Amino acid sequence: MRTAPLGLATLLLIAAMPVFAQTPAFDPRSWKGKHAGPPTQVLTLGSTHLSQMETTVTPAMLAPLLDKLAAFKPDIITHEGLSGEQCDNISRYPARYPDIFKDYCRGTVEAQTATGLTVPAAMAEIEKTLSTWPTIPSAAQRRRLASVFLAAGSHASAQVQWLQLPAAERREGDGIDAALLKILKREGAKPNETFEVAVALAARLGHQRVYAVDDHTADSLYQARDPAFEAAMQQIWKSADSDAEFKVYEPLEKKVLATGDLVAYYRLINAPKTLRLFTRIDFGAALKQETPNLYGRQYVAWYETRNLRMVANIREAFGNTPGARVLNIVGASHKAYYDAYLGMMHEVQLVEAATVLK
Repeated sequence: MRTAPLGLATLLLIAAMPVFAQTPAFDPRSWKGKHAGPPTQVLTLGSTHLSQMETTVTPAMLAPLLDKLAAFKPDIITHEGLSGEQCDNISRYPARYPDIFKDYCRGTVEAQTATGLTVPAAMAEIEKTLSTWPTIPSAAQRRRLASVFLAAGSHASAQVQWLQLPAAERREGDGIDAALLKILKREGAKPNETFEVAVALAARLGHQRVYAVDDHTADSLYQARDPAFEAAMQQIWKSADSDAEFKVYEPLEKKVLATGDLVAYYRLINAPKTLRLFTRIDFGAALKQETPNLYGRQYVAWYETRNLRMVANIREAFGNTPGARVLNIVGASHKAYYDAYLGMMHEVQLVEAATVLK
């Protein structure tokens, strides 16, 4: 039976009807606990960027933090860095992703010269090598794998292999030439949470790699913004200085930092109260900012997109190891979003940072 076509008046009436919010037909959280086997335990440690701290971070300061994270016994460790695959991809689209490679990637020319491997070829060799990796690898095997990780643009994972070598074996050979040796020595490098926390912990626990999960492809959204956008953002961040709760937090942070107790500092910046404060005065304020082009909402769109893609990378990292313990090391402003998105996943059980840092 054919129905009569809708008339113009009817179509206009439908178009004029108010749009009501719809309740999703399915909530992923409704399947929590309804899976075979144990949950995947995920701990996200929000971190300050160690290179930007006024206090010089020493190995002695980091040791208690690493001890507590080691006690969690993570099977997988992720860090806030771009993968070689993404860096290789964005290098092909300079108009869409201007400056991202320069700002966030390290070239692989030296490693390609030393190994003869392009990024895709190196990635393939890594997977093949790890599929038959021995329980006790030789020094030559570790040097070779370190060189291949460098060729794949995975400098952090190369360091995981390098740190597990005896000091006398951290030398040229098996793919490591003078140029790569200089990279691996990291002489004069500033402290960095990827290397001083994620890599150091992975090497200590005998892991073979860490996983780079950052994503800057959402930065393409910036290309559509006009010059007034930056001024609008500065206004949001400047207004945070007058926030009553922030005025209480700021001297507290300085007091904790002055003690040199990094564990206490990480407890502070990972506390739910702190996370709510910084999310509210940054992204919450941006959502409410009234400008002709709603710049604040554009800013939040960028950050939401970036975090969604980062969390998707984390999900991929532990996808083949259900029931694993996962540790994410990431800038503190990401933690609230990480926990919110990861907490929606069927098999994920979030681990409270305060419990691990107790």
